[in-house]
Amino acid sequence: MTMNIPSREEIGRILKKAKVIAVVGLSDNPERTSYMVSKAMQDSGYEIIPVNPSVEEVLGVKAVASLKDIKGHVDIVNVFRRSEYLPEIAREFDEVDADIFWAQLGLENEEAYNFLTEKGYTVIMDRCIKVEHALTK
Repeated sequence: MTMNIPSREEIGRILKKAKVIAVVGLSDNPERTSYMVSKAMQDSGYEIIPVNPSVEEVLGVKAVASLKDIKGHVDIVNVFRRSEYLPEIAREFDEVDADIFWAQLGLENEEAYNFLTEKGYTVIMDRCIKVEHALTK
């Protein structure tokens, strides 16, 4: 699969501009990668919105069941769900007020990528937002 992922410089600009990150699949278990990465981003000043129908609250923030339950604009939707779920999440992303679709390290899906890029969205896949944030400071 050939994906045109933004350059590190562009990712740096995206992260500097972003303020709100909705995290799909954010776990309330402090030992899970989604929790550790989201906590680091929260500690760096980003507003984190947990998107997980199985939890009430994560990182001191009330969770929402789906992206459609978020009120207001989201700069980045950061996804911690298996790659086969990315097309479904991409379709939901297209229905909300969000700018960047970001699938975490190890996650990519050609169908989701093509769907979103054909609609003009910026898509980042198979990259860790915490690592990219550290590299672009």
